[in-house]
Amino acid sequence: MPLLVVVLGLTILLLLIIIFKVNAFVAFTISSFIVGIAGGMQLTDVASSVQKGMGDTLGLLVMILGFGAMLGKLVADSGAAQRITTKLIGFFGKKYM
Repeated sequence: MPLLVVVLGLTILLLLIIIFKVNAFVAFTISSFIVGIAGGMQLTDVASSVQKGMGDTLGLLVMILGFGAMLGKLVADSGAAQRITTKLIGFFGKKYM
């Protein structure tokens, strides 16, 4: 039975994204709620589970994006980005910019 619920959730997710052109974030949220309810969870438990899962994932991504932004700013301020760009254009040519 749990495998059937997972297959149902994936089918709903794909239908929402491919056929109905729903935003992927919204489609994931809707299918998560449907899988949780179909799996036998209470609605309040489903909501708190989705909230915890999203919070954990977004918390991890914030760290990665923050450090990436800081590294990008350091590369741009030091002039390294300009040197890298000049070398790549010299290597590949302006035709492939």
